[in-house]
Amino acid sequence: MEGDCLSCMKYLMFLFNFFIFLGGACLLGVGIWVIVDPTGFREIVAANPLLFTGAYIMLAMGAMLFLLGFLGCCGAIRENKCLLLFFFMFILLIFLAELSAAILAFIFRENLTREFFTKELKKHYLRNNDTDVFSSTWNSVMITFACCGVNGPEDFEAVPHLLHSSLEEATPEACCQRELQSREGMFVDKEACLTGVERFQNRQGCYTVILNSFETYVYLAGALAIGVLAIELFAMIFAMCLFRGIQ
Repeated sequence: MEGDCLSCMKYLMFLFNFFIFLGGACLLGVGIWVIVDPTGFREIVAANPLLFTGAYIMLAMGAMLFLLGFLGCCGAIRENKCLLLFFFMFILLIFLAELSAAILAFIFRENLTREFFTKELKKHYLRNNDTDVFSSTWNSVMITFACCGVNGPEDFEAVPHLLHSSLEEATPEACCQRELQSREGMFVDKEACLTGVERFQNRQGCYTVILNSFETYVYLAGALAIGVLAIELFAMIFAMCLFRGIQ
């Protein structure tokens, strides 16, 4: 009975990790294709900072799942204690990293308020200075999401680096409407935007835009995170049971 249970656990673990292996291989293949594709898709992705970052995240996740599935499959089917131990340690590291990230997100959730971002923007924003990481990141966010500041263009009235005599100097270019929401996109009317014509500016604050964009995915992401943690926990239990059962 014990041998049948061990055999069943072995093949269930192999099947489970085989699907992880296939999923990782698919993500890895898509990530590589997006980055090296010569037909022009790479340029489209590179023009959007979020898509560009997402492509590399997909590549890293694919490689990690590929390796994880491979270790699990080989360890289960060959009943190799060394591979099973590596699999267990790999899963444990991922599990602890995800758990730490969740705890840190809960602890520092108060820093993600509208007031916090507004204060940081007014303190550190240097307008079109792309050599400054903070300013460049904010400009990319405002261009990508077609928004302006945290609450709106009025946030820049109190930015010390923008206190000039004309409205042209007080309005960042990143707040101007573009035909295509990317740094390479042509301005609808740059001069009118910079001189204060509101219909050529992105008037909505980035905090509201981003919050609305991700609000529908918050519960889905939470449920998915709990599901992933549960799967990883069961995978560690199965790996240890199989490890102990191998003579």
